[in-house]
Amino acid sequence: MKIAVPKELRDGETRVAMSPDMIKKLVAMGLEVMIETGAGNRAMLLDDLYRKAGALIGANANETYSGADIVLKVRPPIRPDQGPDELAMIKSGALLIGLLEPLQNTDSVAAYAKAGVTAFAMELLPRISRAQSMDVLSSQSNLAGYKAVIEAAAAFGKAFPMMMTAAGTIAPAKVLVLGTGVAGLQAIATARRLGAIVSAFDVRLAAKEEAESLGAKFIEVINEKTQGAETKDGYAKEMSEEYKRKQKELIHETLKSQDIVITTALIPGKSAPVLITEEMVKDMNLGSVIVDLAIESGGNCSITELGKVVFRHGVTLIGHANMPGHAPVDASALYARSLVNFITPMIDPETKDLAIDWEDEIIAGTLITHDGKIVHPTLTNGEGR
Repeated sequence: MKIAVPKELRDGETRVAMSPDMIKKLVAMGLEVMIETGAGNRAMLLDDLYRKAGALIGANANETYSGADIVLKVRPPIRPDQGPDELAMIKSGALLIGLLEPLQNTDSVAAYAKAGVTAFAMELLPRISRAQSMDVLSSQSNLAGYKAVIEAAAAFGKAFPMMMTAAGTIAPAKVLVLGTGVAGLQAIATARRLGAIVSAFDVRLAAKEEAESLGAKFIEVINEKTQGAETKDGYAKEMSEEYKRKQKELIHETLKSQDIVITTALIPGKSAPVLITEEMVKDMNLGSVIVDLAIESGGNCSITELGKVVFRHGVTLIGHANMPGHAPVDASALYARSLVNFITPMIDPETKDLAIDWEDEIIAGTLITHDGKIVHPTLTNGEGR
């Protein structure tokens, strides 16, 4: 059985879906792995490393995809209007596994079904203990939170920790983290390690204890509706207009005393909530920095620009796309390990063929297309089509 690992073609994507260490595991399982030449270059993983691990090197995309039973990718396949038609290179009946962004790209999901591809979207992985080692969102968000603080520190014109010198004392930087999921918690931890005074905000009351355990001061809107601000999967829900008004007032007042702001707030399947308006930015201290980790979903700050670092009203606004890709070596290694953990139960150890348990909660939770139909309930309102 052949596994294909093509080069990622989207602008700014530095990661690769498989590492040499994980290829060794797949080869030991009796699988053939072909990786496209140069696929790992931006993650410092050269072809020779893959070759020594037992992979075949595909001369181009066509050779890599040809005859593959499983295709492993980081991002969704490029569509014809964006570049080479990657989907057309995947054979009917093959498995496509990656961060496929199904809620944002329903047209692509329909195309997978039409092409007869069995597609698994890793961002839909159920949040259960058995799936933790497969959770690519958590590992990538963890790195994003870390890199956000590093990028902020590089752009900030002052030091992070308190420094006492013969020439005087430097006050510690004040950092506010908006949204305390995996990325936010790592941002808190990293900023604290650098010596900053950290505050945090989240609509979920359950986040308070986690943020405070890392040394952050938790700011919150006192409202009885916050009790229901979390989905069963642990994500934030969209809040009422009354709550949003109080939240806006609280954040606006807090921003006036902060030096660095890291925003991470996302609502699955929807545009990122705008937490920082231009008027709020105008009231921030000169030289402050905002890093908007939600920029690819519209942004938590209304004037952050996707893929750019801009200076507005005396504040540096960082809108890097694909923040995990700014640490491609670790991001690729963690992503590859999660994919191997995901596909291993699908392989019969004796025959080396696919033996998928379609009733398994993990399979059902990530499967978006199969047998020419869109099958995920979130995409079909409960009915396959």
